[in-house]
Amino acid sequence: MTASVFIDGGAGTTGLEIADRLAGRADLQLIRLDEARRKDPAARREALNDADAVILCLPDDAAREAVALIDNPRTRVIDASTAHRVADGWTYGFPELEADARERVAKATRVSNPGCYPTGFLALVRPLVRAGLLDPSTPTAVNATSGYSGGGKSMIAAFEDADAPDATGTAFRLYALSLGHKHVAEMQGHAGLQHPPLFAPAVARTYRGMIVEVPLPIAPPLSAIQDTLAQSYAGQRLVRVADAQESAAMSLVTLERLAGTDGLELFVFGNEQRGQARLVAVLDNLGKGAAGAAVQNLNLMLGLDEPSGLRLP
Repeated sequence: MTASVFIDGGAGTTGLEIADRLAGRADLQLIRLDEARRKDPAARREALNDADAVILCLPDDAAREAVALIDNPRTRVIDASTAHRVADGWTYGFPELEADARERVAKATRVSNPGCYPTGFLALVRPLVRAGLLDPSTPTAVNATSGYSGGGKSMIAAFEDADAPDATGTAFRLYALSLGHKHVAEMQGHAGLQHPPLFAPAVARTYRGMIVEVPLPIAPPLSAIQDTLAQSYAGQRLVRVADAQESAAMSLVTLERLAGTDGLELFVFGNEQRGQARLVAVLDNLGKGAAGAAVQNLNLMLGLDEPSGLRLP
């Protein structure tokens, strides 16, 4: 049986990436609206209610409005915005994060897609909190850099079009300097932390790719961190934990390491003598950080092969 899927906001960066992953699949049929009907409220309402599954690639307020337009109990929703990531009644769509997460996603009618930065942060921190290696009251920080596609069409234009209103020639820039980024509540809540992490994001002059780093000035034994992460993600197809020997042999980690894929790699670096660690996650901000995660969740919700359509590393 073929399931119907409607991508609301399909003309945006994430929507186009999702459509590309779904193209050519015999088990899915995309509901498409032409340019004239795409902004027609009646046409959108019809598409939202006709689909077996809807993926929202919209700003937060528009995503909430789209959910309100669905007036039947059958249509299942994946929201790629930040609107519902800590909302009651929504299942957090990170299948590898908890032992029962995959089952909960498969049964859910409302799934919130994780943010790109939180995906890396939570993959590193949540297992340590759960295992008791990181006290929930411990202050945490996260340093992270993304390719500029993470900022959507306006940021892409700023980096690629010299005539854009906010065109920039910079190679690297910090942002969210007021420490009020909307990802923080998601990271704190799903990690189980008592305090919001200090989130220090940046964007680099490369289209896609992401590095998320959690420094631990006073760290548990590196072997305990390594073992906990390895056990947490054992057998996962999209999340890989580098072993201690591989990490020890590395002299650098590049932003583009997993660009173009839907995987996530985790590394434990540190100095045992100093008792310090650098936990590093590498992913594609448009892959496991956005479109890849949405397709993975879609497959689970529709009872399809989980990695179907995904770009395995």
